[in-house]
Amino acid sequence: MMSIMTRVGVVGLGNIGGAIAANLVADGHEVTVTDLDAERAKAVAGATAVGSVAEVGAASEIIITSLPTPEVVAAVAAEWAGAAAPGSIFLDLSTTLPASNQDIAAQLAAGGHHFVEAPLTGGAVGAQHRALVFMVGGDAEPVERVRPLLDQLGRATIPMGPVGAGTTMKLVNSLLAFTCTWASLEALAMAVAAGIDVRSAVEVVKTGGASNFFVDRAVEGINQRGKPAQFALDLAAKDAGLIQHVADGHGVSAAMASAMVEVLDDVVARGLGDRDWSDLVVAVEQRSGVELTITPKVEA
Repeated sequence: MMSIMTRVGVVGLGNIGGAIAANLVADGHEVTVTDLDAERAKAVAGATAVGSVAEVGAASEIIITSLPTPEVVAAVAAEWAGAAAPGSIFLDLSTTLPASNQDIAAQLAAGGHHFVEAPLTGGAVGAQHRALVFMVGGDAEPVERVRPLLDQLGRATIPMGPVGAGTTMKLVNSLLAFTCTWASLEALAMAVAAGIDVRSAVEVVKTGGASNFFVDRAVEGINQRGKPAQFALDLAAKDAGLIQHVADGHGVSAAMASAMVEVLDDVVARGLGDRDWSDLVVAVEQRSGVELTITPKVEA
């Protein structure tokens, strides 16, 4: 088990990594951070900002990464391994590919280091409020060493098996989240095109039992547009491609995955890639030629 105070590094200080770094500082850990944007690193009060991944590796027992692509994760892992002490742990929270993570794990093990993947769900708000759910893949000993940190940072830490299993589960979860959201918006667009009020359609779906997380909760926010991006649509498009890649690799028929690749590529082509996930409703409106607004819910 790790000591109460741990030397932790964080690389990648976007909406997820920045909030996690701040929470680690609040928990009393010795935190070293870096980011391509040096101002982000300086903004983490109480952490030591440095200029390179190697410096983070030299200063930390555990490095936590939150990065955009499998290629970036691999490059950061290689730089880290050149400076990290044997036995140190590379804990990656990114949404990436199982095979890529397995390759990184093998390369790090050859140098006496450990790799644990812990992709998450819960987004920026979950990172800020310690409500993340981590899907963990890795060998038992390093997983147990990082678990106290993950338990502090989220509401659930779920071991999935060896490296690759956690990332696969993250992509499975994302496929469900993406398709439920898009199918709900398309269905509501169909209702509106036929003259049915969005609120009435939502109440029928909820009452009839065909509901999902989007209809139950997120639909109440569809009138809000242009929120600061917490999960950008171009990152969602990247994730859709990863989902399709994994499905193809397993020989799984994944028509919904293919559909989401088409949808999200089209969203990016429409110039919406830097918009928040909640603005997926804008793409539905553009593609369907209808406006989706919901009347305020009347409480009994």
